[in-house]
Amino acid sequence: MIVLDETLEISESARRVGAAAEVQLRFAGSTTELGVVLAGPRPDDLLVANLTPGLSPWELAGVIRRAGFNGQLLALVDDLGDPGLEYLAGIPGTRCVARPSAAVLERVLHEMLGARADSPGTPRFAGVVGRSPALREIFALIEKVAAGDANVLVIGESGTGKELIARAIHALGARKEGPFVPLDCTAIPEGLVESQLFGHVKGAFTGAAYDREGVFSLADTGTLFIDELCELGIPMQAKLLRIIQTREFVKLGGTKSTRTDVRLVMATNKDPRDEVAKGRFREDLYYRVAVVTINVPPLRERRDDIPLLAEHFVARFSKLHKKPIRGLDPRAMARLCAAPWPGNVRQLENVIEQAVVLADTETLTERDLFREIRHAIRGVPDEIEAALPLREVERRHILRMLEATGGSRTEAARRLGISVRCLQYKLKSYLEHPKRRLIAT
Repeated sequence: MIVLDETLEISESARRVGAAAEVQLRFAGSTTELGVVLAGPRPDDLLVANLTPGLSPWELAGVIRRAGFNGQLLALVDDLGDPGLEYLAGIPGTRCVARPSAAVLERVLHEMLGARADSPGTPRFAGVVGRSPALREIFALIEKVAAGDANVLVIGESGTGKELIARAIHALGARKEGPFVPLDCTAIPEGLVESQLFGHVKGAFTGAAYDREGVFSLADTGTLFIDELCELGIPMQAKLLRIIQTREFVKLGGTKSTRTDVRLVMATNKDPRDEVAKGRFREDLYYRVAVVTINVPPLRERRDDIPLLAEHFVARFSKLHKKPIRGLDPRAMARLCAAPWPGNVRQLENVIEQAVVLADTETLTERDLFREIRHAIRGVPDEIEAALPLREVERRHILRMLEATGGSRTEAARRLGISVRCLQYKLKSYLEHPKRRLIAT
């Protein structure tokens, strides 16, 4: 919570509320100081502005808009009829109130801070951490689709949190009391996909010593999340299309048709329309699964979320590993915010956990980041200043990681926080588009 108070009238009330709600407080004594505070890397949930005669609404609105502040604004004013308040009315999340007593102010602040966990504009929404404009749009979309039962297709690179979004849809929907069953198509041998999806009867194939339920049975009355949908072969796509159309399936080796009642949420790290154009994905299936599409941007395109994610992971892993880590120093945070993160949130999570485990102090520094990532990050700001495309920065980072692991794709993928298949796909794309390789590494 940020408090803008030139007269210190509300500072004591803010301190009491902040202590009770366990939120960090930052104070500004002028709009100039406020601009500096808002420019910092740490995102905020609530800005409380005490609009005294020396602080005009239009001046405050200008500072907020220039800083790109996306949190809630509580403006305390002398006259609610002041025409200057129109400048603030156009800012989303703004609430103007007549200057209240200390007791009333503290109650209002408690209400606004307490409501943040249930608001789609807050840093943590149904398990998904972030507050960038892109994520805010996704939060709003999640709320809309969760209310119904339409099929949802989540599209995004590996490690962007597609399963978390699927779980959020489930948790906010009418099926939240039912099971949530995930299935990763890349983790199943091709010959066992049908058995995993629909189940099998005893003797259906060599080694089928007993009946087995598939995920469509296990997820009944709940949500079935099928990850990496585009990895399914054409024959299996046809069977999936049929079950979507009829809501019935037959176990492998069986003859009895079984009804299924599931909410389908699917995900892919590929462009399904491109896969359709290349003949690798059925067009009729695409239209069935993509009733609603949610596109998740990579972490490099929503850097506003990095400080929040980093602090979230520090808190989680500090508790898990029983380490007294309080946070990251500003330089370490700046480096994290500048990194390309080809493995997205999953890679950031991996880096933070390693740093927490190996840290010797209460504040994480650049030295605590493991060597390969520190080496890769060190040159990033210069590259960005030279206006290198992010694709080239990502390519160099991946090649450095391969060099650091002695060419082991398995180990490089693990450290990057992506699957081996994703790493191979990226390497193949670099070979297919040599003209995009601007600088040799």
